[in-house]
Amino acid sequence: MKSQLEKIEKNSATIKVEVSNKDFLGAVKKAYFQNVKRFNINGFRKGKAPKNIIEKYYGEEIFFEDAINIIFQDCYSDVVKETGIEPVDRPHLEVKQIGKDKDLIFELVVTVKPEVTLGEYMGIEIDKVEYNVTDKDVENELKNVAEKNARIKTVEDRAVQNGDITTISYRGTIEGVEFEGGTSDEHKLTIGSGEFIEGFESQLIGAKLNDEVKVNVTFPEEYFKEELSGKPAVFDVKILKIEEKELPVIDDEFAKDVSEFETLEEYKSSIRDNLEKEFKDKEEIEKEDKVLSKVISNATVDIPEVMIERQIDSLLHDFEHKLKHQGVDLETYLTYVGYSVEDLKEQFREKATQNVKAQLVLEKIVSQEKIDVSEEEIKNEIEAIAKVYNVTEENFYDRFSEEDKEHVKEKVAIKKIVKNMVDSAKMKN
Repeated sequence: MKSQLEKIEKNSATIKVEVSNKDFLGAVKKAYFQNVKRFNINGFRKGKAPKNIIEKYYGEEIFFEDAINIIFQDCYSDVVKETGIEPVDRPHLEVKQIGKDKDLIFELVVTVKPEVTLGEYMGIEIDKVEYNVTDKDVENELKNVAEKNARIKTVEDRAVQNGDITTISYRGTIEGVEFEGGTSDEHKLTIGSGEFIEGFESQLIGAKLNDEVKVNVTFPEEYFKEELSGKPAVFDVKILKIEEKELPVIDDEFAKDVSEFETLEEYKSSIRDNLEKEFKDKEEIEKEDKVLSKVISNATVDIPEVMIERQIDSLLHDFEHKLKHQGVDLETYLTYVGYSVEDLKEQFREKATQNVKAQLVLEKIVSQEKIDVSEEEIKNEIEAIAKVYNVTEENFYDRFSEEDKEHVKEKVAIKKIVKNMVDSAKMKN
C-alpha cells in the first residue's frame, strides 16, 4: 500500500491511496468468507456456494464494497501516520480505480485539525485583580450563618411584613379565564424573595391571617410561556399562614453553638481566614480567565464545523446529565421553556465555539513551548483524579490505558502552560 498527501486546504486533506492488485484480491477473498453464508444459490447448500459462482450470478464486483471496507479498516491508521495528518472526522472515500486485474486506487478527503496562528500569549497585560476581606464581609458571613440557624415562628397577631414566610392559596385568571400553572391550594412564599412576578409579593404586605387579597400583575414581555407574555392577570390570594424568622443573638454563645470556638472574636478570626483563602482563590481564577480570554482572542483559527457540532453535543449531554440530577428529563425541560432540541443547541453554539478555540490555542502553545511532562506528574494527576472519585485502589494508575495516560499528559501540559502565562502576566491598576 502507498499513500500520498496531495493537498491540504481549508482544513481538508486529500490523500491518494494505492493498494496492489494482490492485496485487493486478498481483501475480496476475506469479504467472500465473511458474506458467503447469506447467499442461497440453486445447486448448492445455503452458504456453500463457491466465490466464482456467486460472482457469476451477481457480478464480479459483488464483494468489492466489503473488500474496500476491509482494506480501509486495515490501512487507515497507517495512512494517518504516514501523512502526519490529525483527523477530526471520519473521511469521505472515493474509488478512482478498481477491478480484478487492477490495483485499487481510492481518494480520502479528511477534515483535519486546523492550523492556529498565535498572537501574544506571554506577558499579557490585564487589569489588576484584587479582593480584600473587609469587616463588612465578615459581618455578612455572620448574618448568613445566623439566617441558617434562625428559628421559624408562627405569627397570628400582625399583618404580613417584608421577609415573612407566608403560606398562601391562589387562583390566577386572565380576562376571567384560569390559565395553566396559575392555581395552587398551598404554596410557601417568602415576601421579598422575588420568586413571583414583580409586584405580586409587595401587594400581600399588610394582609392578615385568612385575609383574601386581589393581586393585579402583568406578565413580563420576555416571560418563558409565550401565551402569557405581556398579559395582565388577576390573582385571588388567601393568606393561610404567616411565619417569621427569629434570628439568634450574635454573641459568644452563638459562636459556641455554630462552631468549635469559645468566643465570637475567635469565630470572626476564623471566618476572616476562610474568606481570605476564598478571595485569593477567586483572584487566581479571575486572573486566569482574563489571561486566557486575551490569549484566545489574540489567536486566529478557522474551526471546522464538525468540531463545533461535537462540542455542542457534549455540552448538551452535560446539560441533560445535570437535569437528571435535579429530577428533570430533557423533554420535560424543553416543554417547560418552549424550546426544541435545535433551539437549545443553538444557544450552546457560542460557548462550544469558544471551548474548541481555547483547546486548539492551548494545544498549539504547548507544542510551540515544548512543554515537558514527567511520568511522576502524570501519576500525580491520576492520583488527584482518584481522590475526586473517592477511589482508594493502589493500582488505579495501572487501570489507565496508554491512550488515557496520553490524555492526562495533555491535561497536565495545558495546566503548566496556563500557569506560566498567568505568572508572566502584567497587572495594570
